[in-house]
Amino acid sequence: MTKRAAYETVLPYVREWVSYKVWQLRVPGVQVAIGYGGEVLFDEAWGYADVEAGRRLTTTDLFRIASHSKTFTATALLQLAERGSLRLDDTVGTYVPALVDGGSPLADATLRELMEMGAGVIRDGHDGDHWSLLRPFPDEQELLALVLDRGQKVPAGSSFNYSNLGYALLGLVIAAVSGRSYNDFVRESITEPLGLHGTGPDWDPARADEFVVGYTGFHADRVRHRIDHVDTRALAAATGFHGTASDLVRYFSQHVIGQGTLLDDHSKRLAQRRAWSATDDVAGRGYGAGFIVDRIGGREVRGHSGGFPGHITQSLFDPQSGLVVSVLTSAAGGPATLIATAIVNLLDAAAAADAPGTPVPDDVDTSTFTGRFANPWGVSDIARIGDRLVEVDPSAPAPLETPTRLEVVDADTLRMTHGNRFGSIDEDVTYARDADGTVRSIRGGGGMTSEPWAIPAETPEVAAGLV
Repeated sequence: MTKRAAYETVLPYVREWVSYKVWQLRVPGVQVAIGYGGEVLFDEAWGYADVEAGRRLTTTDLFRIASHSKTFTATALLQLAERGSLRLDDTVGTYVPALVDGGSPLADATLRELMEMGAGVIRDGHDGDHWSLLRPFPDEQELLALVLDRGQKVPAGSSFNYSNLGYALLGLVIAAVSGRSYNDFVRESITEPLGLHGTGPDWDPARADEFVVGYTGFHADRVRHRIDHVDTRALAAATGFHGTASDLVRYFSQHVIGQGTLLDDHSKRLAQRRAWSATDDVAGRGYGAGFIVDRIGGREVRGHSGGFPGHITQSLFDPQSGLVVSVLTSAAGGPATLIATAIVNLLDAAAAADAPGTPVPDDVDTSTFTGRFANPWGVSDIARIGDRLVEVDPSAPAPLETPTRLEVVDADTLRMTHGNRFGSIDEDVTYARDADGTVRSIRGGGGMTSEPWAIPAETPEVAAGLV
């Protein structure tokens, strides 16, 4: 089985698992797209773009993708470097003279140090209440004032310090070098050439009806509340972008080594190599030049997360294989990273050549076994993952946290062959069917009966946690 064919076996279960997580966690809206080899294999949406209006979410509705913006900014700088318009070792003061005039030590930091979050720039300023929407996001003069007010907290090159203000300064560099506004340059050099019609550098009031409404989380309230969109002004280069999951799959596919036309492979490697680790674990999550560097299982991944008022997003890609996953959610605390990581794990499990368990015989129609079943003790899914049947708990944070491998015995019987032996390994799951073959119930773990279960119909407000 080819890797793509293996991925396709599990996509139906990805759809069912995400559906359950959206319901379980009462997320207002979620988009998911998956790409491989430069193609979009999966593009789905769940929930509502506007809960109060009852407007269902589609795959073309626009999310605020926040710090994904940094990857666009880094890409733009690398394009300018490839053209000979700047050097990554130029100082930021060369292009932002206000830093020199204001006596800021940041004037001597290099563009590369800012791109890699190693210039020691304060994260959001000593007054970062624009993030709580207590005041507007800063314009250029306010940005410079935030930076000039004790804006370097440690010497350049001394440590990793994530900074939105640092990337906002890089937006000023792009404008100074290109002679265009930051927003115009990234449109002309990145989004328009790629045909990313759902992606842009900031809030676009002309497309207000296409934007997904963001909602608060459950951090300090049992119900969600609507959050209005705002313009990020001078912070667009750090956090302003909007987009769709499928657009992001197409965009990050351009960053796979050997694919795309945005950058040459040398520039991609400069951006994607680990410059810093975010913690003392040097093999853990780190940062390149505008790209988060991470590992899921044995797979090296790159990409970025995004947190904006009412939106949490995550995109991951494997720069070697070309696998790309993007998940956009419309709530503070939304499970974008949880879902994206789970999808990568499901895809890897489907493609694993040495997965435990017994392959499904070629003449077996696995759809006669798969489904979601429930009893008073919980919910379980029987799903096809690659060439195996697996029972998983969709309510767990990770679908493959404690899987049970299943072997086909006959048309109405599966055997639990591998898994947690506190369960019922080496016992059978038996199916009771109606005359037309429809599953009426199954008897599985502990000899207990479970019945087919589907997500119940609910009002939009109940489903999204607004009541």
